[in-house]
Amino acid sequence: GLVTMAPYHSDRTLMSIPAVAGILAVLYCCLDFNATLLGKHHYLMYTLACAIRPRMLMALDADSMEPIPVKVRVGQAVETVGQAGRPKTITGFQTHSTPVLMGHGERAELGTEEYEALTSVLEGIVLLRKKSAGASSMETSKQ
Repeated sequence: GLVTMAPYHSDRTLMSIPAVAGILAVLYCCLDFNATLLGKHHYLMYTLACAIRPRMLMALDADSMEPIPVKVRVGQAVETVGQAGRPKTITGFQTHSTPVLMGHGERAELGTEEYEALTSVLEGIVLLRKKSAGASSMETSKQ
């Protein structure tokens, strides 16, 4: 599937109250399944739409709002590990070009130094801006 049903978003750090309410409404209707969902009130299944969101990662240029193909690493989400100065938040990653479908428990990070993300969480639609020449030369001199 291209969509998932989960009350969490922003890398599973925030819980959406409308999504929880939609899931709980259907669970409450299941207490008397024959009279509600299988009876005259089948439209109550639409309350699940609040919890449905796409499982994709799409990169857009911040200036033109056009989709751009960017290399991203998608892997299993872990706590921050790695050498000092080069933290990694994923393990067992594969490199793909956007747009990318992400599974449950997966996280993405940019695989190129050419762009910088305007958000800290890479999921859904992400705005990217090209790094300036001065900023990229300073980063290469640090290494």
